[in-house]
Amino acid sequence: MASTTIDITHDFPPFFKVHKDGRIERYIFHDDLVPAGLDPNTGIQSKDVLISPQTGVSARIFIPKINGPDQKLPLLVHYHGGGFCAGSPFGTIAQNFLTSLVSQANIIVATVDYRLAPEHPLPIAYDDSWDALQWIAAHSNKQGPEPWLNEYVDFGRVFLAGESAGANIAHHVAVRAGVNLLAGLKIVGILIVHPFFGGKERDEMYKFLCPTSTGCDDDPKLNPAVDPNLSSLACSKVLVNVAEKDWLKDRGVAYYETLGKSGWGGTVEFLETKGEDHCFHLFNADNENAKTLMKYFVDFIIRD
Repeated sequence: MASTTIDITHDFPPFFKVHKDGRIERYIFHDDLVPAGLDPNTGIQSKDVLISPQTGVSARIFIPKINGPDQKLPLLVHYHGGGFCAGSPFGTIAQNFLTSLVSQANIIVATVDYRLAPEHPLPIAYDDSWDALQWIAAHSNKQGPEPWLNEYVDFGRVFLAGESAGANIAHHVAVRAGVNLLAGLKIVGILIVHPFFGGKERDEMYKFLCPTSTGCDDDPKLNPAVDPNLSSLACSKVLVNVAEKDWLKDRGVAYYETLGKSGWGGTVEFLETKGEDHCFHLFNADNENAKTLMKYFVDFIIRD
């Protein structure tokens, strides 16, 4: 039976709507899943790994060609966007972007499949993402369950990255790593791309996804400026990227300004892409601005 307006209690396009009986109906999100394996265009290998049998949290690891057993490469831990309620590390969007990044920067990437709200309410996605970083750090003594991490990762050169909601998650994981003094790895930098943070008005969707949040700027997850632990951010550099036509642009600018005066001891760089909209680089990698942006990302990583 088709739903009617009367049947809907909450509607958050383009993500999902909630029926009176509690059923979640997602809008169509076009991102075909692709299996792990060899990418014929780049020669990048990937595999899927289970991080927690209890929660089902997993990750996909991408690795370039390794030239000998002694080669150690930087690791980038990636958190996908999608409003905390959509997206996947196993789709074509992540596949195309991350294989290109791995190929150009000659790094290893682990992209985390955190559980999605609202079925798994926030802050579950944050906790899953933190647990994933702890799981990765457990490989620093070469005794972890995943051979690729044991054998090929330089744990002194770790980066975090995310776009949109994933950028929000990457930021908070880095703060948590600083507060808890996560041992085993060193986070050098963070790529904060088209980040989602809160504005001055209540964010009704975030409040629905996170029942413990006010949805307002008194929540540190929405407003880093009120986070007493902000200066503990566990890295030495951050690149904040915004897009000129993105409705979230001002929030990215505010994050950049907040970080710069927070007392955190690292360096923060800012890059605005003119004429583009939210996460444009993920949907049209052949766009000249997307190619330029990729070069910035690569440069940020390799000059650590």
